[in-house]
Amino acid sequence: MLEFERNFWTFDEPKESLIRARFQCSADEYYAELNDLLELPEAMEHDPLVVRRLQRQRVRRRRERLETGTEGQGGTTV
Repeated sequence: MLEFERNFWTFDEPKESLIRARFQCSADEYYAELNDLLELPEAMEHDPLVVRRLQRQRVRRRRERLETGTEGQGGTTV
């Protein structure tokens, strides 16, 4: 999975299609497995640059979801 994340952008196909073809699972299943993988010390030992990049992206997406969720609740009603 880490090798795939390192190189998927070199292919012309959409990432979701590549995931389904290579791993025979849905994108949701792939990302759930990837998130579990990012927590393993062995992943960091194998490819620290990719793991750190994916962890930063995960934190950024979580932060964006939290900010969007709070804006939606505190908005003005019409």
